[in-house]
Amino acid sequence: MKFNVSYRNLGLITYANALKIQEDAFNNYLIGKRKDGTAPVAKYEGHLFLCEHPHVITLGKSGAIENLLINNDQLRLKGVEFFHSSRGGDITYHGPGQIVGYPVLDLERFGLSVKAYIHLLEDVIIQTLQEYRITAGRIPEMTGVWVDSDHLKSARKICAIGVKVSRWVSMHGFAFNIQTDLSYFNTIVPCGIKGKAVTSLSEELGYDVQISDVKNKIKKHFSNLFDANMATA
Repeated sequence: MKFNVSYRNLGLITYANALKIQEDAFNNYLIGKRKDGTAPVAKYEGHLFLCEHPHVITLGKSGAIENLLINNDQLRLKGVEFFHSSRGGDITYHGPGQIVGYPVLDLERFGLSVKAYIHLLEDVIIQTLQEYRITAGRIPEMTGVWVDSDHLKSARKICAIGVKVSRWVSMHGFAFNIQTDLSYFNTIVPCGIKGKAVTSLSEELGYDVQISDVKNKIKKHFSNLFDANMATA
């Protein structure tokens, strides 16, 4: 039996407003959890929110502020907001031309461990990239998706992943560079990993693609990999 997952394309939305939307969904699941960890039957076992953000840098709960390479005045001059985030991982950048995905799922209902869940998120991006004839994969001990992952020196990160899971409910998710202005990554040590390049889909292809087309492919692969019926909310 397939799981029911609601899908919303939030478009270009501030980080704060998108956070409020996913927190509401996340908290509704937590409220519904019984003391034994189970939850009553709900209309949806999960939600998938896709969006883009205006320029913003977020620092995960395990991140080091030293990985932010510019000061507050320089952030303001660049028009970049800064947020401390409750997700795992270190520091990352979000901006126009980057698809940010926020799945809010009851992982117990899906029968997924946190590791298996992150693995599936990576697979969604890897399979999406395959449709553009780009081979990508994982690097041990480095969460996310990497182009040229078999060659450590030349590997380029195309998608960052950072999640929060509480009582088996997930929030936060992935940041997939499509036609992102990569110069903004020069203001941070991306994901706290020094000496690794960042790339985008348009950088690898040599031309721009429609954000809407990539979102549709993400939605399709998410549906297949998570065995989900996607209902547009």
